[in-house]
Amino acid sequence: MDLRLRVSAPVTGAGLPVILLSHGQGYSNHLSSLNGYAPLATYWAAHGFVVIQPTHLSSRTLALDPGTPGAPLFWRSRAEDMTRVLDGLDLLEKAVPQLSGRLDRSRVAVAGHSMGGHTASLLLGARLTDPDDGTEVDLTEPRIGAGVLLAAPGRGGDALSESAAQSMPFFLSTDFSRMTTPALVVAGDRDGSAHLTVSGPEWHTDPYSLSPGPKSLLTLFGAEHGLGGVAGYDVAETTDEDPGRVAAVQRLTWAYLRSTLYPGDTAWQVARDALDSGPDPLGRVESKQAPHPRP
Repeated sequence: MDLRLRVSAPVTGAGLPVILLSHGQGYSNHLSSLNGYAPLATYWAAHGFVVIQPTHLSSRTLALDPGTPGAPLFWRSRAEDMTRVLDGLDLLEKAVPQLSGRLDRSRVAVAGHSMGGHTASLLLGARLTDPDDGTEVDLTEPRIGAGVLLAAPGRGGDALSESAAQSMPFFLSTDFSRMTTPALVVAGDRDGSAHLTVSGPEWHTDPYSLSPGPKSLLTLFGAEHGLGGVAGYDVAETTDEDPGRVAAVQRLTWAYLRSTLYPGDTAWQVARDALDSGPDPLGRVESKQAPHPRP
């Protein structure tokens, strides 16, 4: 099956960094496809990034047979889609002439929400054991220099709900200890995700707490799984609709990626200071650096 993509890009400019955006797996027909996540894609593109959104095989828009190998979530092929995009950037530039010669392929990031956050974590270095054959899976993509994990799944084992452990056994062995690529983890402090975990909202902070630095964690106060509505405007799936919260996610994720891909850029520090300066902050940020090498 052809890989379907949406590309959002600034009208002008060259040397543009790239964000690969992986959709989640909600109940809507079109949010979980290249047609979702407009609040993020349009903002990032308006602020200098080329945003590439594939429709993964898990999308309801493709209506694949439930017996298709890898169904229903296609966890492996989701990550492989992103590597395929990077391998095919020459073809993409030919298909979209307005992009020709304008991409900075040395500055690539990945972002994902919910199941898309799991996809992004694998590309950033997280590991798991394939429940079908017992092999360790390493889908790390070295061309990716930074990531954003939005309401991403946490650790497996006894943190999973019984139903998640049975229906999504690939979650059982999730290991963040080798996820070394810089990343911003975004979690809502009211995102219980009881269908997936018995650990409560803290589960979504595991990609931060269980991985080595450099990492940052943005905890959004009062946020549920939709983080205010990042998947789309005025959608029924969002249980915590809040334009102000979405605006904060837009600003902080953009600033993090900008400063991580361009060392010395101050956008991230400015955004953090702005978050802390108001009388009623929307969240808090904490960070940790990479461990020092042993002598």
